[in-house]
Amino acid sequence: MPNSLLGDDGFFFLEVDALCKSPVIACAPEASVVDAARMMREHGISGLVVVKDAVPLGIVSARDLSDLIVDTGGNVGGRRIDEVMRTELVTIPRSHYVYDAIFKMAKHDIHRILVTDADGRLVGMVTDTDFLGLQTRSPLYLTREIALARSVAQLRGINEQIVESIGRLSRSVADTRSLVHLISHFNDVLTLRIIALMEVDEDLRLPAGAAYLALGSEGRGEQTLRTDQDSAIVYADGLSPEALAALDCFAARLVDALEEVGVPRCPGNTLASNPEWRHSLSAWKARLDQWISVPKPESLVNFSMFQDFRILHGDASLERELHDHVQSCIQRNALYLPYMARHVYGFRARVGMFGRILVEHRGEGRGKVDIKKHGIFALTQGVSLLALEQGLFNGTTWDKIEQLGTRGIFSANDVEVFGESFSYLMRLRLSMQLRALADALPVWRGDEVQTVAYRFGMQGYTPEDLRNRALIEDDRPYAGLLFLGVSMYGDRDEANWRVTRELHLDTGLVGPGTGVGKVQHWIHKHINATEPRGWKHQLRNEPFLNLAY
Repeated sequence: MPNSLLGDDGFFFLEVDALCKSPVIACAPEASVVDAARMMREHGISGLVVVKDAVPLGIVSARDLSDLIVDTGGNVGGRRIDEVMRTELVTIPRSHYVYDAIFKMAKHDIHRILVTDADGRLVGMVTDTDFLGLQTRSPLYLTREIALARSVAQLRGINEQIVESIGRLSRSVADTRSLVHLISHFNDVLTLRIIALMEVDEDLRLPAGAAYLALGSEGRGEQTLRTDQDSAIVYADGLSPEALAALDCFAARLVDALEEVGVPRCPGNTLASNPEWRHSLSAWKARLDQWISVPKPESLVNFSMFQDFRILHGDASLERELHDHVQSCIQRNALYLPYMARHVYGFRARVGMFGRILVEHRGEGRGKVDIKKHGIFALTQGVSLLALEQGLFNGTTWDKIEQLGTRGIFSANDVEVFGESFSYLMRLRLSMQLRALADALPVWRGDEVQTVAYRFGMQGYTPEDLRNRALIEDDRPYAGLLFLGVSMYGDRDEANWRVTRELHLDTGLVGPGTGVGKVQHWIHKHINATEPRGWKHQLRNEPFLNLAY
């Protein structure tokens, strides 16, 4: 059998318990710092899990201990480990699927996750190496690829892989909320990587005292595949002319680079490169005062875009100042929320006499319903208004629904109904976007396609004897394969027959250019497997194209 570096999608549906490693080296909360350091040295590890009655309470790293030594001048003799441990643990039940663990690790940007049983007791740990050794197309792998990208062009290629990955996962058991979180996570790390490349390659950076804001769905962290850029910039008062000029260049280049990667500009020009969305802190406060105190239609639209802002890069202290100012403006203008509610009500879905949703009767959307305009927008904005009234700013619509439930604004039934409704609408929107991608392909019409499957794969083939450095002429040669493919399935009735159609297209490269040899060396090194020594004899670079209909 070939030594494949890429399994099928069944990988995502393994239970975490199948990969879990145990036992985990742990200590009690009352253990001394000196004893903890001794345990780390004896076991050759860089961190300890702190447990009580087998339940994980925190984690402490060698870095935490070295910081403590510096802070106390080495006087750590009487210090307990629970005084220095970090309690922000990320755990996962052993019965959950691998895809859930991958989502959590990607979201929190961590390299390992603790595994617990049904009672919350620690049973083991899984690491990113466990996943990367099995599946190089996982979301976690793509996150690492983004971090290693050296150019905007590379990021565009990775962004295309992200779309393929999301399309595949959307057809799995992955829940909508996790998918949307993952898309937003990818967009965040793409943007931050572009910012890092701009600084290194073009000497463009955001000046100190400024912040780049994500607005709208990006600000809420609930983007789907074809979400436009929505952004702004805020900066401290008194920034020098030189800093302001640098700010202009940074904003213009970032918007251009995001477009190059595949994130389109906002049609309404709600962009950090637009001077109307780039102001000092005092100017933003004055603008918010105007929007809220004089709620004209244009002001209502602008504030609905701005209210879910989130600082993605730069001076985080400016976010709290803006939130505090918004809250004080809302409190001073009691009529604003009712005005805003009436504005949102205008976007509700139109319902006919017998409870059926009415479709558009004219224009490009004739016979259709705009899911975003008449479903998602009304729900997100309605929830955001109630959250504003309670002083809640951050988080997704799902988060706000749950927080409003905790505060008694929503009943338990409301929380369930609103949460499931929002998940359904977002899943529907994501499915329609994937169908539109299929519609863009030649030969097929989107309404004739029942199923579309995308593939991105890397495979390695080796002879039986990996230790032999010489060319083995009577066995399978070393070969690397990197490919991208799409399959479409559809059927239709014709007279007394049902015609089924399939189209399969794969294209890629065989040879050293695939990087398979390096990947296999890296994986075998990390899992202590036999080192493959004959890759210098692999098949040479050659493109291939397979088409089947």
